[in-house]
Amino acid sequence: MGERRAIANAIDKLAVSGAQLAYSHSSAVQGASGLRELRPRAGRSPWRAFYRRAGEMLVVAAIGPEAQADPRGFRRAVEDALARLTESSD
Repeated sequence: MGERRAIANAIDKLAVSGAQLAYSHSSAVQGASGLRELRPRAGRSPWRAFYRRAGEMLVVAAIGPEAQADPRGFRRAVEDALARLTESSD
């Protein structure tokens, strides 16, 4: 339950700060144009929430593991986020 709360808190920070949310709470995802990751607990959480700007909104499209903890799971979550964001823009 603690990690769910950490993700919810990170999403709340994103809602308040928007695109101005600074590192270490948010970071660009390498190799995924425009996709960013929320880093709960200022990066100390093993989970990430993947989001992108869609018009005036910031859309969280997937939640997955941190890249170093689970590289395969991270890539899968990034792919899921990109697919969902592509579907929603069609």
